[in-house]
Amino acid sequence: MKVLVPVKRVIDYNVKVRVKADGSGVDLANVKMSMNPFDEIAVEQAIRLKEAGTADEIVVVSIGVEKNQETLRTALAMGADRAILVNAADDVHNDIEPLAVAKILKAIVEDEAPGLVLCGKQAIDNDMNATGQMLSALLGWSQATFASELSVDGDTANVTREVDGGLQTIKVNMPAVVTVDLRLNEPRYASLPNIMKAKKKPMDVKTAADLGVDVSPRLAVVKTSEPEERAAGVKVADVAELVAKLKDEAGVL
Repeated sequence: MKVLVPVKRVIDYNVKVRVKADGSGVDLANVKMSMNPFDEIAVEQAIRLKEAGTADEIVVVSIGVEKNQETLRTALAMGADRAILVNAADDVHNDIEPLAVAKILKAIVEDEAPGLVLCGKQAIDNDMNATGQMLSALLGWSQATFASELSVDGDTANVTREVDGGLQTIKVNMPAVVTVDLRLNEPRYASLPNIMKAKKKPMDVKTAADLGVDVSPRLAVVKTSEPEERAAGVKVADVAELVAKLKDEAGVL
């Protein structure tokens, strides 16, 4: 079985995001970029499926600017077999919208014919949480979202999902699209030898036009601003004062 894993290049989760002075977006100048953490978990899960003998090939895909090659090389160093880069933007500030990403992935899935698509449940830059579901709808495939456990048994996949009420276990027919959550696994670090080997692994380069997809934005960012600072807390003398403040000032009682 072939496993396809889309990966996105985002601002590293350890970096404090800065808003541009004119409010037009986020400042990406000299900012450390890395693989979206949820996508990293998806890559790790694909590698574990291969190590277990369930999968025989892992293909990673990234859509965006040419610098996304760095993210793909990281996935290859972790253990993916080959990569596909889709050049769909010239400016790193142009984020490809989920519907366009899903359409591009649909075209790649039709070319590659994987048995399973493993996606991160969302990207930490825009938090859309939509691409996996859109891809499933476009392909007409089964879907399972927010996976915290995953096992493949022949033509079916057993997925434990994290939902508001607890955990839900479902069985879906293959081929399927599965989006993964944080508690599915802990991604491995790429070793130096594997990083060197990754430089020689194959990487195909395509464009959105090659795949017949229009990536023109449908949404426009009107304004970007910093969140309001939290007000300092206050100490209360007793329960009665606390209740009074919650009722009269906070208005929550």
